[in-house]
Amino acid sequence: MLKIPSARKFSNFHYAFPRKTAKTPPGSSRSKHVNILSIDQSTSATKAIVFNERGELLAKASRSHEQIYPQPGWVEHNAEEIWSNTLAVIEEVARRHPELVDQIACLSITNQRETTLVFDRDSGQPIGNAIVWQCRRGTELCEQLADAGHGDYVSEATGLKLDPYFSASKLKWIIDNKPHIAARLQDGTALIATIDTYLIYRLTNGKVFATDSTNACRTLLYNIHDMDWDPKLCELFSVPRQSLPKVRDASAEFGTTDAEGKLPRSIPICGVMGDSQASLFALGCHNVGDAKVTIGTGSSLLLNVGNDVPQLREGTVATVAWSLNDEPTYCIEGIINYSAATIEWLKNQLGLIANASETAELATSVPDNGGVYLVPAFAGLSAPYWDPNARAAILGMTAHSSKAHVVRAALESIAYQIRDAFDMMQKETGVTPTKIHADGGGTSNEFLMQFIADMLQIPLHVSGVAESSPLGAAMAGALGQGMLENTQAVSNISSVAKSYRPQMERAVAQTLYTGWQDAVKRVL
Repeated sequence: MLKIPSARKFSNFHYAFPRKTAKTPPGSSRSKHVNILSIDQSTSATKAIVFNERGELLAKASRSHEQIYPQPGWVEHNAEEIWSNTLAVIEEVARRHPELVDQIACLSITNQRETTLVFDRDSGQPIGNAIVWQCRRGTELCEQLADAGHGDYVSEATGLKLDPYFSASKLKWIIDNKPHIAARLQDGTALIATIDTYLIYRLTNGKVFATDSTNACRTLLYNIHDMDWDPKLCELFSVPRQSLPKVRDASAEFGTTDAEGKLPRSIPICGVMGDSQASLFALGCHNVGDAKVTIGTGSSLLLNVGNDVPQLREGTVATVAWSLNDEPTYCIEGIINYSAATIEWLKNQLGLIANASETAELATSVPDNGGVYLVPAFAGLSAPYWDPNARAAILGMTAHSSKAHVVRAALESIAYQIRDAFDMMQKETGVTPTKIHADGGGTSNEFLMQFIADMLQIPLHVSGVAESSPLGAAMAGALGQGMLENTQAVSNISSVAKSYRPQMERAVAQTLYTGWQDAVKRVL
């Protein structure tokens, strides 16, 4: 087991930041800059959102982008389309709300994390499509490296599993299969990026090539003990070290931008965090034992474990929650590949529903799941199973099974997977959260929220801000700009829209969950 240098050990108190605004005389133009423009670049869309320093959402624009499926198990995005959409949503917000944009202090970024791409150093334009976190093309490579005995070092250094979910195997696939790109990475004319780095590079016209630790730590190339790129891992995945960005704190400045003239003036880029960690930050989970779950395309369950990297065991994934003032906070994570994406599958592939909003009514139209379980292993199963070869199945159907049973089974599968991760995290840490925060689009489904509370047998508090990931990045930016003093100020901003308490008897919940475990065994 790698050890954390003693210099990195510190208490888990809130960190204080200098109040930069105090240096500015009252009445100056700087004192009017009280809003933050947050870019939320997710798996399905790009949003521009304006928050004020109290975390209130003032304006929003959104554009979706194409999901590209070259072959089964492969998922790609057109990064140039993402860049165009980023400029478009910034322009839309600026056009519709010039009075808000005039008061912007900084631009923050939150993003889909493990998605990776290669781009041209001179132009910033992508060289091929971005390979999305859902893509499983690196499965065989990960199996080969595991068979060669590299799994233990990867886990010890990165806190993660040797799994195609993360970026490194995607990059090695590019390097092994695209020799012209490999040559350009070697000669320095091409660079590697996660989505945050790519947007920062484009927004700064190539002046800043940087990422933050919450994104770097998801690549399988970053040592979370040393808080730096790991030379051995770079060599293992054939990634040239010089092709990787500088790593900064979440609250650091990442250059300035006017978004190619879409903004009336140049502003700092400040506050950069991967989407799941950003929501943990926004929800006020700043102390050991605080936990949250995001219900999005996939789901991420995070538990704050403080300032030491936890000892790794089977199934556990450790990651950087954030780094402020060069001081990292860590968390453990349960990763779920398919949450809301399962509902999209019901709509787009099976045609069982026309809209996701129909699912709660259909689910409650039957008294129970009728013995039907849907295991959404469309891209394998993550924690605690870590089987990229598992495939989806609907089990337990009879002649009496209906569309409503299948839809209910799809919703229940989200809660069962969260229970899988929750139980694993309790077992590995010995920490039992007394409540859990929830955010993401799926929180609007009251049936699902109640079922999660029943499965976990603890209260579930739905965030009062649906856009918690961009809010988290914005609050990191507010810290960096001196608009907020410390993380306690961020906690004071977080709000709860609705709470769900367990209503199902524990024995009934366990019986349902046992049925889920049996279904998963059949898929595995």
